Amino acid sequence: MRVIGTVGMPGSGKSEAATVAEEAGVPVLIMGDVIRQECRDRGLDPAQHHGRIAQALREENGPGAIAQRSLPIIEDHLADSDTVLVDGIRSDVEVETFREAFGEDFTLVHVFAPRELRRERIESRDRPGDTDGESLEAREERERGFGMDDAIDLADVRIENTGTLAEFHESFRELLTGDDSEGEEEEAATGVNGGD
Repeated sequence: MRVIGTVGMPGSGKSEAATVAEEAGVPVLIMGDVIRQECRDRGLDPAQHHGRIAQALREENGPGAIAQRSLPIIEDHLADSDTVLVDGIRSDVEVETFREAFGEDFTLVHVFAPRELRRERIESRDRPGDTDGESLEAREERERGFGMDDAIDLADVRIENTGTLAEFHESFRELLTGDDSEGEEEEAATGVNGGD
């Protein structure tokens, strides 16, 4: 059993990592989907209210609320698959929630790209939530408020996403299929089109 989580700033390449996992037949739990479902449950448009509801869930149910809601979904996936990818961890509390649940079977991967490259990616893609008027700096500040920097500090592996998309896909594919010992740091140059 392996549960692999990804953490990284907006536009770093997390969604591309999820694409690689899906192509390899690995189930993906997108933590943002938990928030989007909560928006719909509250009668709100996820594209407009995602950030506000993410914050509200944490305020109402504690900083680990979204991770806690994710655990049963991950367990369901593990009934049919040896590996599950958790896309979009935002805080150290979420990391600890997954580590408590899965122990040494949980690996946290920091997907890194510098801000200007991430800005280019975000401006070039057409994705709901990217065009809601919130600047990249404001998004980063909101995510830092959740504990993103602390989560990044807890990463077991780092993949640098600054080269081609194909290079990033290959690096992440190797991580999914290879032996990534805890604490081992992986560096790979990867994708101008790298995504979130």
